[in-house]
Amino acid sequence: MDLFQYDFMLRALVGALVIGLAAPALGIYLVQRRLALIGDGIGHVALTGVGAGLLLNRSPVLVAVIAATLGAITIELLRSRGRTSGDLALALLFYGGIAGGVMLVGLSDASNASLNSYLFGSLTTTSPADLTTILVLGVAILVTMLALRPALFAVCHDEEYARVSGLPVRALNLLLAVTTAVTVTIAMRAVGVLLISALMVVPVATAQQITRGFRSTMAAAMTLGLFAAGAGIWVAATADTAPGASVVLLAIASFLVVALAAAGWRALRRRTGPAAAPADEPHEHEVVLR
Repeated sequence: MDLFQYDFMLRALVGALVIGLAAPALGIYLVQRRLALIGDGIGHVALTGVGAGLLLNRSPVLVAVIAATLGAITIELLRSRGRTSGDLALALLFYGGIAGGVMLVGLSDASNASLNSYLFGSLTTTSPADLTTILVLGVAILVTMLALRPALFAVCHDEEYARVSGLPVRALNLLLAVTTAVTVTIAMRAVGVLLISALMVVPVATAQQITRGFRSTMAAAMTLGLFAAGAGIWVAATADTAPGASVVLLAIASFLVVALAAAGWRALRRRTGPAAAPADEPHEHEVVLR
């Protein structure tokens, strides 16, 4: 039976595909800045927002967006002022976010099933309103990352050079922080706050094994993210597994396959490369002797 004949499965598939495109498009800048784990830190702050929303009987997603945005801006301000490194700022946010989330969720009357849907994703319960939010914000993130690619790349590659060149470095850094927070919160319904960082980073790490150059890496990462999202939803539908876990596991499996294939290809080139040189050497010596 075709499970995608049901509306809720179609909504799950479309939502996952949009996030599968948007997350790596943003993640490549985070990897370039060596902030690959920022999604985890912001995800834990978003968990605090979810707990606050459940406790106050407000929309958990809306409160999570506010909390994640404030957390992302805090990380950027701490990092940019130079008194706290990016890793330390992430650690502070990571521990504080998860501690606050656990405390607030414990004080609320939320069930474990409700909490798990935010922790690990629950795309099959995505409503038409949720899908509209994912589509609008996901497309906005994707367009922003593509339209501002030269400026964002310059800031992530060499912040001092970008500042000397006249680029609004602080504004671009804050833009990256806010879009990261928005990506984490809209992806809660797809892969959950505890797994979204993997969808930002793993496709980029996979693409780096086989591509050269920022533009080609970005395109390959988005393609791999799209594949992992679509195939993950299909696996979840046919094998009755968690959608978020299925998407992330397929992304990691793709990384392992590509990394092993790339390593094998490099080993083969090293083995055959030196063997070809001696064959040409006699001819070169003959030319010299003549």
